[in-house]
Amino acid sequence: MIRSLYTAATGMIAQQTQIDTTTNNISNVNTIGYKKQRAEFADLMYQTMTYAGTSTSGTSSSPTGIEIGLGVRPTAIAKQFTQGNFKETGNSLDMAITGNGFFQIELPDGTTGYTRNGSFKLDGDGNIVNSDGYQLIPNIVIPEDATEVNISVDGIVSVLQSGQTATTEIGQIELANFINPAGLHSLGDNNYINTTASGDPILDTPGLNGLGQVRQQFVEMSNVELVDEMTDLIIGQRAYEANSKAITTSDEMLQTVNALKS
Repeated sequence: MIRSLYTAATGMIAQQTQIDTTTNNISNVNTIGYKKQRAEFADLMYQTMTYAGTSTSGTSSSPTGIEIGLGVRPTAIAKQFTQGNFKETGNSLDMAITGNGFFQIELPDGTTGYTRNGSFKLDGDGNIVNSDGYQLIPNIVIPEDATEVNISVDGIVSVLQSGQTATTEIGQIELANFINPAGLHSLGDNNYINTTASGDPILDTPGLNGLGQVRQQFVEMSNVELVDEMTDLIIGQRAYEANSKAITTSDEMLQTVNALKS
């Protein structure tokens, strides 16, 4: 009876994790480049009363045994790097990746961060930066007299300068890929850094070696599907209620036992 109280408590904690994860997905439904997460669980340890195969007589044995589970535990919150929907913006520095890969940005501590958020802008020196002012890697500087910026699907950045009739190539965007993107560490602000689980970045030109192409004047929205999230939210809520009901039932059983003495 006491065992059921603790077991149901692990269920409530697990469902709280499920609801927390789903709520984070819903809150980021309009976040550019956001990748939804999924909580994963595993059954906890088992208390073995009788092992399967234990002899029950001289000629027979228990076919199944008796093992009582002690609940559930979260094992992972996995990022799902499926493609999000594209949104046309008309901004010449907005970019979306059609397929695998990440933009590289220079974080304030000098390390390299990775992001699917291709909403870029110019800083006061003409550098291409994200909304937090972090420079795109490799750094590309747009000349002051540029009247038009073109970015090809393979990442070549060219500009048309005042008084010129032909464009000038000024840089090459390079994307990063990982053997295990789910192993990237989330920093917030749509940024990731690599870990031993993700592996080292594999750098190349957009469109080559499994990397996606770059689409100018588009951004990639989050890959969150609200219908799926609302369904998960309802399931998590009902499971949370069911576990709380199990605790209430166990408590009522304890009250029944206590009433036997009176």
